[in-house]
Amino acid sequence: MVDGGIPYPMIADTGGHLGRVYGVYDEDSGVNFRGRFIIDPDGVIQGMEHLTPPVGRNIEETIRQIKAFQLVRASKGTEATPAEWNPGDMTLKVGPDLVGKVWEVWKPPKRK
Repeated sequence: MVDGGIPYPMIADTGGHLGRVYGVYDEDSGVNFRGRFIIDPDGVIQGMEHLTPPVGRNIEETIRQIKAFQLVRASKGTEATPAEWNPGDMTLKVGPDLVGKVWEVWKPPKRK
């Protein structure tokens, strides 16, 4: 655990340098919009979210997406995680047989 009680590093971008690079800096107000970027080990952005300041992000959804990207990467792109997928749910085998037929194969699990 790093100082501050969270298990991951956090940074501040008071000058908007990173915000400008990622397109989330608002020049008029001088602050970054809420931005979330999931970047894989190769430096490729796999997911992004951009919200205006009054709406917060959902860390549980971020973690779910990171786990999905990790699973897909580990499968070398042979598996996909459909809408509403959560760790432990079935995945889809990527291939031409699936095109246009996801609805026949994927039935989202009922959640509480």
